[in-house]
Amino acid sequence: MTDRSELFISTEELADRLGEANLKVVDGSWYLPTVPRDAIVEYEIRRIPGAVHLDIDVVADTSTPLPHMLPDAASFAKMAGDLGLRETDEIVVYDGAGLASAPRVWWMLRLYGAKKVRILEGGFERWMREGRPLDRDDPKPPVPAVFRATFDPRPVCGMDTVARHLAEATATVIDTRPAERFTGAAPEPREGIPSGHMPGATGIPASSFVTGLTLASDEAIRAALAGVDLDRPIVCSCGSGVTAAILWLALVAIGVEEERLTLYDGSWSEWATRGGEIVTGA
Repeated sequence: MTDRSELFISTEELADRLGEANLKVVDGSWYLPTVPRDAIVEYEIRRIPGAVHLDIDVVADTSTPLPHMLPDAASFAKMAGDLGLRETDEIVVYDGAGLASAPRVWWMLRLYGAKKVRILEGGFERWMREGRPLDRDDPKPPVPAVFRATFDPRPVCGMDTVARHLAEATATVIDTRPAERFTGAAPEPREGIPSGHMPGATGIPASSFVTGLTLASDEAIRAALAGVDLDRPIVCSCGSGVTAAILWLALVAIGVEEERLTLYDGSWSEWATRGGEIVTGA
């Protein structure tokens, strides 16, 4: 079991520490195309004081049509540095939904070498409900910094590796999309992508790991994972690699070693459009 203070920072602690030189706040809000919210506009209207916005559609490999794929280390270093971030900073990530896209940004920052990254517990919604300070003026350009990025490819899974895991049963592939999309009963939010799932994948919606605005209790997480062998390798997957990071976070919270985890960056967006076998039903 992991001490959750290593993963999360409370709104009270963040409010007390705003303005510290080596503490950086990142708005990692992002929404599916079907969600009627605009993360950039919301950030421009109001944000936690001093926060910068990390857009996962921009801090990405934009040479591929797949959504928000990981960029190379040099590109990430440049983009993170332009946001005023250093790998040595203590970084706090939040999103506007409570716990949705912030885990993806948390996972990314750590993947490229940031050592001290935590997620704001309850996100921006809790921050506002509690009447915490807000910036409402036009965002100021960040002061550029140097982010010395390193990249460990081990936690990232590609399509060929996922296919091999499924064929040889060498890992458990967990798909965190909503059940209706997993079974094929509901359409995908991105045009032109069929719903359904990979043969042999296990469907556990990301909502199973979230209670209100926060990560569910250890007991609830373990209940959602009932039947999953936590001693085997696990591949975290979803629609495009975002809510898969919620699963990653939940697994770490209950003490699963990260060396046992990988995240399928292309996830269903890649599998369903690049020749992966699709099955429907439970």
